[in-house]
Amino acid sequence: MKGDSAMEDQQKNTTVFLDLMGKIGRLYTERAVQAQKVFMEHLQKTAVDPKLAIGVPPENPWQSWASYVTDAAQRSVLLMDILRERGNIYIEHVKEGSPPLLAFQWEIVLDGRTFDRPVNYALIRIIPPDGVKVDDTKRPFIIVDPRAGHGPGIGGFKRNSEVGVALEFGHPVYFVIFFPEPEPGQTILDVCAAETKFLETVVRRHPKSPKPTIYGNCQGGWASMLIAANDPDKVGSIVINGAPMSYWSGSWSEGEGENPMRYSGGLLGGSWMSLWASDLGNGKFDGAYLVQNFENLNPANTFWNKYYNVWKNVDTEKERFLEFEKWWGGYFLMNEEEIHWIVDNLFVGNKLARGEVKAAPGTYVNLKAIRSPIVIFSSKGDNITPPQQAINWVADVYSSTAEIKANGQVIVGIVHEDVGHLGIFVSGKVAQKEHTEIVEALDYIEMLRPGLYVMELQETSGKGKEKYLSTFREVKLEEMRNLNRLERKDEKPFEVVAEVSTMNEKAYALFGRPWVKSLVNETTAQMGRTFHPNRAQRWAFSDFNPVMWPVAAMAESVKASRKPVEPGNPWSKLEAIGSEMITASWNLFRDMRDAASESLFFQIYGSMLALGASGDVKPAPTAEAKPDPRELPFAQEALAQIEKGGYVEALARIGALMGQFAGPIPLNRLALTDEFIQSDKVLSKMSEEEARRLRSEAGVMVLLEPERTLNALPTLLSKKEDRERVVRILDWGLALEGITKEQRDMGLRIMELLKAGNAQDGRDRKAGKTK
Repeated sequence: MKGDSAMEDQQKNTTVFLDLMGKIGRLYTERAVQAQKVFMEHLQKTAVDPKLAIGVPPENPWQSWASYVTDAAQRSVLLMDILRERGNIYIEHVKEGSPPLLAFQWEIVLDGRTFDRPVNYALIRIIPPDGVKVDDTKRPFIIVDPRAGHGPGIGGFKRNSEVGVALEFGHPVYFVIFFPEPEPGQTILDVCAAETKFLETVVRRHPKSPKPTIYGNCQGGWASMLIAANDPDKVGSIVINGAPMSYWSGSWSEGEGENPMRYSGGLLGGSWMSLWASDLGNGKFDGAYLVQNFENLNPANTFWNKYYNVWKNVDTEKERFLEFEKWWGGYFLMNEEEIHWIVDNLFVGNKLARGEVKAAPGTYVNLKAIRSPIVIFSSKGDNITPPQQAINWVADVYSSTAEIKANGQVIVGIVHEDVGHLGIFVSGKVAQKEHTEIVEALDYIEMLRPGLYVMELQETSGKGKEKYLSTFREVKLEEMRNLNRLERKDEKPFEVVAEVSTMNEKAYALFGRPWVKSLVNETTAQMGRTFHPNRAQRWAFSDFNPVMWPVAAMAESVKASRKPVEPGNPWSKLEAIGSEMITASWNLFRDMRDAASESLFFQIYGSMLALGASGDVKPAPTAEAKPDPRELPFAQEALAQIEKGGYVEALARIGALMGQFAGPIPLNRLALTDEFIQSDKVLSKMSEEEARRLRSEAGVMVLLEPERTLNALPTLLSKKEDRERVVRILDWGLALEGITKEQRDMGLRIMELLKAGNAQDGRDRKAGKTK
């Protein structure tokens, strides 16, 4: 019997394996056909573009040719001079110690290098520019930049940036920076402890302010979540921008939505590569490797468009190019322990959302410990941190909408349609729109009832801060899960990757590492960093290279006799057509490469899974395994309190009863709610924690027992004056613009209940007098 069962299992596994191979083959074919289709569409669009049409041949083609060649030659000299300046700027920046590239003056408040457990981090205060007034009693902002290869500064790279927006609203702004070289023995947990000290310092500096907002960019996003989970009582709100929280996720509803970077860990064999790279660096990991990975995602821009755009517009693009390249070319280092922790726990292990990241000995990071509102900003155009990687952690941490409400958590998602990863942080348009609206909303976002929301922006006829109207639409966690096209089944092979990674790491430690370490010292490590392609392309085109010495004089001569080509020159149009063909070809290469990577990944790890391989990684709960919300301890406690409470509890439950029928909630309504609370002599005395607890209880009660919660209101409002007061509040609320029919009906039901209670009181008093 056992033999028959084993045979059946083997046959079943074989069938699953063959079916999987067929699906992978079909998927690769679809990807390849789509890539070729996009390539042809790009060429066709170029061919019919009226701006690139050659039109009538020029009367004097030789003159047109001469004009174009002169212009092209002059542009080439000027481009070489710009690259020379880029190289010089790079060398000078390194000599200066690679300070933060912020567009604002700043001062160090706390230097992590002086701590008992020193780290190469520091807390700085942004000094407001002339004409900008900051109110020290307003909520302070702490902006945490990513340590992902580059230096700090992306959150304040321009005046029109996250830092600039926060200052414009009058908030004190602090910035977490880091230095190029890590401290000896520094670990990620040391960094988290230091950042917690930074948070406590800001709280002490602003005793009369609301709790600080932590504004985390990219990998600074998960760092911000670690800070908030470690010290939840000191955090006011958290904003995570383009922050990868669920690294295995990749399939979104509709569109291609496949993100090639998530397959890299598996195709490279796991975390052993980070150890090897650290060994080559004599115990330090070079951030240039991470930047190189980012650049490989878009080879058309890396190898062609970035330079062609400067060459094409050499008279106007210089400043913008040099400004960005100064930041892009600043490469920072990590200790081996740091990069290994990141790769093992996040990139390969995906442990943060699953509660498997170790904190202090015997404890784990618990994202449910965070009580502050969380805003998640992501973009569909981000191929480094797509929306699913930014958002899916919510479904891993929480089992249901009821649990989010029970935890008192407000989570708001805002998704941009097309901006790229860097654009989330540095785009002036994004700063003027999304970041401006986010910063403004943070003053009132705690007025939202606990739950999951989508923030939507509508353009108005206003200007500046009034140009957009923010609304908040409540959604259910169960609805969000449906956004994943494959129901996250495509994440299962990553569990095998985690196990293969552990085996490869042990194999490298036993057989490869001793040899590598014996061949490496600090001199060879420094040479490897110096000759890394990303650095070499800078210093090789600087004045450090004697070949470049004549370029400056040549550029000055060209500038003195500059002769730009005339508009409409046919040779310029042919140049533009050629550029588009090169771009399309690079994009075809990228798409075919990504399709092959995806196919190879699932052929390797999907087949291992189909044939019975499995890891000991704790899987995320399946939809069938989700617990009954009524069985949650908080829910049971809340339901037991439905008939208990008074005026304050009644208002919270009325808000939840009416809120369940709300349409999109405009920001100005939240502002009105805040004004009402501050004007009420009872509500204004509540602490943030007490208000959050009341909203949480009310949300769970209405979600699970709406009728019972409704019918208990007269019991809570036993005093006539309280009932009359609540009726007046309802009259005011129902007159607000944007109230839905369902909300109005619920409000009228509540008023009838309370008025019936008043009538009963009158009858009771009359009966008492008669007696």
